Amino acid sequence: MKEILLELKGATVQYGSLTALDSVSVSIDEGEIVALMGPNGAGKSTVIKSIFGIAPLSGGRVLWHGKPLVPIAHEMPSRGISYVPQGRQIFKTMTVRENLEIGGYALPNRKDLENNIQEALRFFPALKEKMNARAETLSGGQQQMLTIARGLVADPKVLLLDEPSLGLAPKVVTDVFASIREIANARKLAILIVEHSIASVLSIAHRAYVLSRGTIVAHKPAAMLTGDFLKEVFLDHRRV
Repeated sequence: MKEILLELKGATVQYGSLTALDSVSVSIDEGEIVALMGPNGAGKSTVIKSIFGIAPLSGGRVLWHGKPLVPIAHEMPSRGISYVPQGRQIFKTMTVRENLEIGGYALPNRKDLENNIQEALRFFPALKEKMNARAETLSGGQQQMLTIARGLVADPKVLLLDEPSLGLAPKVVTDVFASIREIANARKLAILIVEHSIASVLSIAHRAYVLSRGTIVAHKPAAMLTGDFLKEVFLDHRRV
């Protein structure tokens, strides 16, 4: 039986009396782009936060190469898992280069760091001319590119992306998603992505999980997810 790269099995996450996830299981393998979809508050972001160790599990477990892994956020990049949060969370007063260098804090030596920075810039050439500029001077699209590039500097096997299109113009969204697909193909990188832009994410995803009220209500190849099905999920989520 083929070993799965990363699995979240039977995950339950609670915030006080609120159950954010209820026995959720997802998996992703090398070279796959897997989407997490659903209405606001469905638990999508909590899935990737629980994998990375930001949302503590009250039940279930994370498996890495088939073996149990205790997710501790600051240790995850060195294990091969990078997380790119929503909202373009950059260090605004630092330069582009300094932001990228922070992404490689877990790397063993400076040579690896510089090589990985140059490799990340290959996917986002617009950043090359901005290396000495303060990150706050970048456009919104460039800031999003910087957050993804920073996640790549750690040389991950899995990239967790949370709403990469948030607040971006449609043309920029197209460019960002084209880069995400190129990264997955070129590096055989597994990408687990939370995204509200349904058309954009389904255009690059291999599979998709659909969540509602903290549970998975569908798991299908991306090509099999129809607009009518997703509309029904969204409507059901709103019903009391």
